[in-house]
Amino acid sequence: MVASDRMNKTRRVVVERLVPHPKYGKMMKRRTICHAHDELNSSHVGDLVEIMETRPLSKLKRWRIVRIVRPGAQQALGGESEADRPKS
Repeated sequence: MVASDRMNKTRRVVVERLVPHPKYGKMMKRRTICHAHDELNSSHVGDLVEIMETRPLSKLKRWRIVRIVRPGAQQALGGESEADRPKS
């Protein structure tokens, strides 16, 4: 899931997984944050994306966006983001 699209050609992707607690067995949410390369700036916040590992592209970028699996709510509704609105 894309968490941030503020950087140019870079997306912050959150990968969530469920792991059992070592002692009690209750399922807990754990997340990993990856910085992924998006050459065309085509993904936006809320999109479900597929990423793959690649060579180091920068200090933090080690992943690349392969495809957008499901667009986020903003694109589906055709709404504008906070950055698109004029400042009053």
